[in-house]
Amino acid sequence: MAYSQTLAEIKQAVLKEAQPLFYEIEETAETNTLKVLTAMREARVSEAHFTTTSGYAYDDIGRQKLEELYAAVFGAEKALVRTQFVSGTHALATVLFGILRPGDELLSVTGTPYDTMQTVIGYAHPCSGSLKEFGVRYNEVALCAGKIDFSTLRKAVTRQTKVALLQRSRGYSLRPPLTLDDISQACQIIKATNPNCICFVDNCYGEFVDTREPTEVGADVIAGSLIKNPGGRIIPTGGYIAGKASLVESASHRLTAPGIGAELGASLENNRLLFEGVFLAPHVVSQALKGAIFAAGVFYKLGYTVSPGALERRGDIIQAIKLGTPEKLKAFCGGLQKYSPVDSFAAPEPWDMPGYADQIIMAAGTFVQGASIELSADGPMRPPYNVYLQGGLTFEHAVLGILGAAQEIQKIEK
Repeated sequence: MAYSQTLAEIKQAVLKEAQPLFYEIEETAETNTLKVLTAMREARVSEAHFTTTSGYAYDDIGRQKLEELYAAVFGAEKALVRTQFVSGTHALATVLFGILRPGDELLSVTGTPYDTMQTVIGYAHPCSGSLKEFGVRYNEVALCAGKIDFSTLRKAVTRQTKVALLQRSRGYSLRPPLTLDDISQACQIIKATNPNCICFVDNCYGEFVDTREPTEVGADVIAGSLIKNPGGRIIPTGGYIAGKASLVESASHRLTAPGIGAELGASLENNRLLFEGVFLAPHVVSQALKGAIFAAGVFYKLGYTVSPGALERRGDIIQAIKLGTPEKLKAFCGGLQKYSPVDSFAAPEPWDMPGYADQIIMAAGTFVQGASIELSADGPMRPPYNVYLQGGLTFEHAVLGILGAAQEIQKIEK
């Protein structure tokens, strides 16, 4: 790969500065690998659990064992892990519709939720079938300097608040992701005010970044996507829910139908991949984190605002970079796409993506469509034209893609 002398020098400087953080990330990956291995051993996972099922799939032993494994890994009573979930948003919506009833209140603890969740809720962006249409009331606690406003949270939680939603990742913003300490403190405040309020964490992009998960520090239920962190890129589609048994059970009746719940759902061809994905996930997440640190270091040295900073601790795998112009956002995505293993010849263009208010541009030369645990980047075409980089199956690929993105920006700066 040919890139400028400036980028060559920046690369070496960033790699040297990042070594202590890389070591910590590798330690976390080892701890999480041991956690997964222990859970697999205690669950007695065997080749018999890799068999496929079809139709109704009654008594699918692979599906049952996989959900037992996820519950153990996430420190939860029960889990629902299905390829029938079409996205992380689908898994999140399934939890909300499974728990909330007309007249209940949903409180967003972390300000305005991510774009696709706004249509699920239906207040900022009315949508057919939203929670608003079903008579669920909504309130939110604005962030204070990008962090949870704990003093306002104490006042916002009432006896009518049924679910408190915490979005672990940043969404399309520059605010820092939640740490496990943030989540623990918020859950303590919520429970002290209303012990019956359900603490629900959108865990997308945060799995295996820390050695603990939200369900181990006070969250009642969590949900996420299998084509993000926990799938290890091996899983072709799906999502998961984990937490208290009664809450997961309620969600399962929304995924299928009342009275059916978690008892049906064919594994088809994917059981082995589902087990292998969670086994690989701690390592793959470590590669993505190293790539994010490298990107932060490179673009900071090029004069851009980055969040988090290269040497800051991380709560998710996403790296935000404030590029400032639509031309630079397109150049970044185009440069990353050139160094993708799939569709490297494609030129990313903004488009009207379902569930988003603004056009979105996305670099995603991925083996699984939209798999953001693979090296990819996207951003809304609105000021300040931030790009959100995530994923990376190998650190080596992340380095090449990030330098490719930087190189394209340098071309239009000349």
